[in-house]
Amino acid sequence: MEKNETAGNILGTTGKRIDYKWIVLSITTIEMFMVSVNGSITLISLPAIFNGINIDPLTSFQYLIWVLMGYSLVTATLLLSFGRLSDMYGRVKLYNIGFAIFTLGSVLLFLTPDKGDAGALEIIAFRLVQAVGASFTFSNSAAILTDAFPPEERGKALGLNTIAFLSGQFVGLVLGGILAFYNWRYVFLVSVPVGILGTIWAFLKLRETPLPKRKRKIDVWGNVTFVTGLTILLIGITYALLPYGQDPMGWGNPWVITSLVIGIVLLIAFPIIESRVEDPMFRLNLFKIRVFSLANIAGFLSALARGGMMFLLIMLLQGIWLPLHGYSYESTPFWAGVYMLPLTAGFVMMGPLSGWLSDKYGSRWFATSGMLLTAVAFLMLAMLPYDFDYPVFAVALLIMGIGNGMFGSPNIAAIMNSVPPEDRGVASGMRSMLQNSGMVVSMALFFTIVIVSLTHLFPPELATSLAGAGAPELVGPMSVIPPTGALFAAFLGYNPVNAILVTVPQAVVAAISPATMATLTGTTWFPTTLANAFMPSLRISFCIGALLCIVAAVLSSLTGSRFVHEIHAKKGETGGEIPVPPDDPGWDIIE
Repeated sequence: MEKNETAGNILGTTGKRIDYKWIVLSITTIEMFMVSVNGSITLISLPAIFNGINIDPLTSFQYLIWVLMGYSLVTATLLLSFGRLSDMYGRVKLYNIGFAIFTLGSVLLFLTPDKGDAGALEIIAFRLVQAVGASFTFSNSAAILTDAFPPEERGKALGLNTIAFLSGQFVGLVLGGILAFYNWRYVFLVSVPVGILGTIWAFLKLRETPLPKRKRKIDVWGNVTFVTGLTILLIGITYALLPYGQDPMGWGNPWVITSLVIGIVLLIAFPIIESRVEDPMFRLNLFKIRVFSLANIAGFLSALARGGMMFLLIMLLQGIWLPLHGYSYESTPFWAGVYMLPLTAGFVMMGPLSGWLSDKYGSRWFATSGMLLTAVAFLMLAMLPYDFDYPVFAVALLIMGIGNGMFGSPNIAAIMNSVPPEDRGVASGMRSMLQNSGMVVSMALFFTIVIVSLTHLFPPELATSLAGAGAPELVGPMSVIPPTGALFAAFLGYNPVNAILVTVPQAVVAAISPATMATLTGTTWFPTTLANAFMPSLRISFCIGALLCIVAAVLSSLTGSRFVHEIHAKKGETGGEIPVPPDDPGWDIIE
């Protein structure tokens, strides 16, 4: 490869010179857009998907958990290993493979052959195939962008990449509402043409960046310990959310306890092993770079705060607020997506702007301010009643979107700028692994808080509400509603009352007055009953989210001024205290 191509130029077919960095940005943007559309379109289309494969919403909790969390579990497990392999065998090569695998997973989901439990398991398995492909792309996307763009433009490039991701979320919400109306399979088909286009474009245009030649070995013991430990731990956390015997959750399940113990022991052993092997895949020495260490911990805490937040907000909208305002349960998934758009708008406003400004002024105060704004938004949400005024809710979402947009691009740019070029693959994998692990743990943490609260508060609330509605004879039959089943039935767009009344003896139902029956099956009785049990746990979760964001803000403020490894390493600097003047002659040097 010629020098000028390596530096970022290739000759286009028209004879004009095209900056290679923009080709890289276009390809990674297509990938981010596709993955984002897939995530939001699946989330908003779950009612149509579960209807399409004939799954009972009151018994689908275990499948729903795996559809939501299995994807994140696999990516969190594989990102670190794939990042290391990318530094060894080529970031572009593995990125291209990931693009193709993700597209294959989309095709398999469209072709899901069975229904019922078998269909649900197939959808989960094919989603895991997508996750493997996404792991290849996630572990390399930021590294490839960092390789292609000079230091003074990396924040802008990562910001534009973020815009693609957030635009995909918006498009996915709209497409999901439209396509699911016709056929649930179209939800997965829509990613296929984008995936094929992106795969071909990536194979034709992406070029490997020359790196210093260094003999490396596959870290067998590190891979085995890390992948096994994290997989067992996350599976244990996932199954802890499922009922066990008479308990609404599985934290007392011996298999869950064993999984958690084994997973934690292996993860404790992992850094010990990595400090002793000849060529570790988890570069512990990178944490000696203060910017890398603090920014990664801040990113993990941010993911821990927001991972379960989206699902809790959608549950609040679909299960309580929208039905209370006259929306049918069947329509709530789509409208929940629409009413969440201020969050996306905030991201879109600040994502590229904060990236561009951090290129000029450094990441420190943008990331810090972003987390503080997000903490304010969490506290605003915690103070809202369940029947809130939407403008106040929308402002809180907008502030949260702006805050996360201010944090995201500068945080990633700080991490990727702080490491040597030859370690960007593993650094990107480490960053993505920490964030994906934070998302999984966040969902488990917030779901646990919600389920524990519902278990204790929902049964007495249900009994009181039935008596007040004039149907005390239904207390016994309705008490069989599992709190998690009731919540997730509402999340999937079903009225749980109708599903339960089918199982009640007809003589009991016939004895209830039509007016009472209309109240019970309407759109206000069940949401009000659920709200009184759901809101305390929601407020606790939002307060925890605010606290995590405040800690992340403190860590971001300690990262110091801008630190770019290619420049500061030449000067013998390893921290990040010294700002780089715009006219620094080393600014344009990329090794």
